[in-house]
Amino acid sequence: MTRLFDFIFSFFGLLFLWPIGILLYIIGLFDTGSPIFLQERVGKNKKAFKLIKFRTMDINTKSVASHLASQAQVTKFGSFLRKSKLDELPQLINVLIGDMSLVGARPCLFNQEELIAEREKRGVFNHLPGITGLGQINNVDMSTPEKLAKLDAEMYQTISISNYFKYILATLTGSGQGDKVGK
Repeated sequence: MTRLFDFIFSFFGLLFLWPIGILLYIIGLFDTGSPIFLQERVGKNKKAFKLIKFRTMDINTKSVASHLASQAQVTKFGSFLRKSKLDELPQLINVLIGDMSLVGARPCLFNQEELIAEREKRGVFNHLPGITGLGQINNVDMSTPEKLAKLDAEMYQTISISNYFKYILATLTGSGQGDKVGK
């Protein structure tokens, strides 16, 4: 049932928000010269997929988890995108094509071995990753792998239509700050 909602919301989200996306893309061209960021992430059943985001860090930043990156690598425009969560807007494409759900565990990088092990123990990879979820609205990010994996598993065990909408609404109304960036 959530797949139907994912498809409908991502389709209409892209349909109605494309002018904002185009504007952010153009501003991003002036900010970094390369406004779209593609990164291989761990998906359902540990299958790789390309996550699509607006770039928030300098183009030469290494592909590491946000908490391991330097705050100095985040551009001024990137800081705005992160705070407003607009950097996530292109992920509606990932949701539309079925790589992600609106609600699920944030997809990690393949080099985040501790988080992968914790999530694997708890069956988190049996589900689609998501744009937001229980960990995100509670400000638990990938810097605390065991804690995050426990929340991810709890979310999947208790997911319902009601919780699906609760997590989305909480995100849209400002709960959660996104992944922290290192010092």
